[in-house]
Amino acid sequence: MPEFHSNVVQPHSYPTDLTIPQFLLDEASHPLRPRRLPCHAWLVDDATGRSYGLEELRERVECLAKAIKARWNIEPGDVACLFSENHIDYPIAVWALHRLGAVVSCANPSYTAGELEYQLKETSARILFASPSSLHVALAAAAAANLFSQDNIVVFAPPQPAFSVQCCFRPVRPLDGYRAEHLTLPTVEQLVTEGWDLDKNYTELRGSGVGDRVALLSFSSGTTGLPKAIAIAHKNVIADVMQVVAHARVNEKGFKPEERFACPGDAALGALPLYHIYGFAVNLHVVLFCGMSYVVVPKFNLQKALQTIVRHRVTHLYLVPPMVVMLVNSPIVMTYDLSCVRFTMVAAAPLSTEVTGKFKSLLPNVRMGQAFGMTETASLISQFELQKESINGSAGTLLPDTIARIVKEDGELAGYDEPGELWVKGPQAAGICYSNNAPASGETFLPEGWVRTGDKALMRPDGNLVVVDRLKEMIKVNGYQVAPAELEDHLVVHPFVQDVGVVGVPDDRRGEVPLAFVVLSPAGLQAVAGEKGQPDAEGEEPVKRALEGWVQAHKARYKWVEGGVVLVDTVSKNPSGKILRRLLREKAKGVVEARREGRVG
Repeated sequence: MPEFHSNVVQPHSYPTDLTIPQFLLDEASHPLRPRRLPCHAWLVDDATGRSYGLEELRERVECLAKAIKARWNIEPGDVACLFSENHIDYPIAVWALHRLGAVVSCANPSYTAGELEYQLKETSARILFASPSSLHVALAAAAAANLFSQDNIVVFAPPQPAFSVQCCFRPVRPLDGYRAEHLTLPTVEQLVTEGWDLDKNYTELRGSGVGDRVALLSFSSGTTGLPKAIAIAHKNVIADVMQVVAHARVNEKGFKPEERFACPGDAALGALPLYHIYGFAVNLHVVLFCGMSYVVVPKFNLQKALQTIVRHRVTHLYLVPPMVVMLVNSPIVMTYDLSCVRFTMVAAAPLSTEVTGKFKSLLPNVRMGQAFGMTETASLISQFELQKESINGSAGTLLPDTIARIVKEDGELAGYDEPGELWVKGPQAAGICYSNNAPASGETFLPEGWVRTGDKALMRPDGNLVVVDRLKEMIKVNGYQVAPAELEDHLVVHPFVQDVGVVGVPDDRRGEVPLAFVVLSPAGLQAVAGEKGQPDAEGEEPVKRALEGWVQAHKARYKWVEGGVVLVDTVSKNPSGKILRRLLREKAKGVVEARREGRVG
């Protein structure tokens, strides 16, 4: 069978002579770029209403770059780590570092000190930017990674001359002879002010090949093992922006305003974490390239997000599945006027057909669909087509210049509607590799530019890509493959269920059987409490049986959760919504051992 190609043409060349900020901030007349309202803000701080236009952005980027160069003499190729929730100066710090030729490695602000230390050491970071809320972890990790002794820590904070740890934190352990409560660290705002008085002290890399330089060291989610540093070049992010914009037919003539992807004055909710490639490449860079405002939200909270949508008249929502589940299950949504929203995209993990249907019923006038991508492809490879009705359960159609293969277990290429492992290639993935990890690179990044996604998928005859599940996460029951996502999608719509994660556990007769870890909804908790009003083990059993019966009534015999239902407080996930199966598997081992010892049923 032939390989699968996009049905959309992107007629312009992909530049390899530009960095990300040169493309976004300096190339104002790119043919794919729609016009922006002259006074329309680029970045808007949700909490304060503070906003930046293009000229102020450029000035802040320039001043910050000069101050960083003066203080730390950052050279091309040096690595800077950003350890912060979303902040209005977060992208400014990224672009300033890119102006200097530095590589940016963004870290999850919920990391422990040990996890951050691992990333600092893996990347040999020279400088660390941290938010006030994560500073105590940053200090401990930086000390352990021998970064603190260089005094190379900058704080994202409200404008003030300097940031004192004593103002916001209880003392932490002494670090390299310093008492942390007496430590004063520079803020981004302070460095921008310093930069105003400095002459240009660096030479920005320009010209042929600059786009091939590494822009980001983004870490994999670590769902099945230790995170790996993925080296993403400037050209990869730029290509993905161009592909997404062309796929959305942004500048194509003949569409009514309500049919267009982007209109003058639009605004997007910036709640996806910027350290994640989906938030960075699509939610930030595509949005800004298309002339929208990006409303900076530090961290997603449903009620606050609803208030933000109304306050800023947000038109575009970029979400991950847990956010959508909260939206469709919360009664408070109905108390807000969300008529301003026109577009919603869901990515980073599959969204069930049931939840998708609920969302479309809740907001029937919103154009909503899914996309698929991964860090190893600098974000998206497919997206739903805005001008067509999105297919429930589909991850959309391939982006321009993206080619896909579906490879069966025997190595043969699959045809339409035949499942197998998804392989892709395109300009967004060209040249990406795992940094300093040749064996892992050889397994994922194949000759001729192919990337093995590790996902089981199939291609429909209409060009829609359907992602079934991670191949490594499939459960083998009597030789049959069971996708955990299928059972999770079914269980999560039960009234008793708030969240769920499914993994396989050993079974003497069938090899493996599914076990479901379930977080109960308020209705489920009430059912457990029963007439007594207090949860107890007796009340749990009927609820567990009800959930097992829910699967039995709708799924084939081999898909039943015969490993049982275990009630938990949370299901471990990364911030993009992907379940951390390795942690669930560890928890499942404990459940199995306890059952063998007769400690649980």
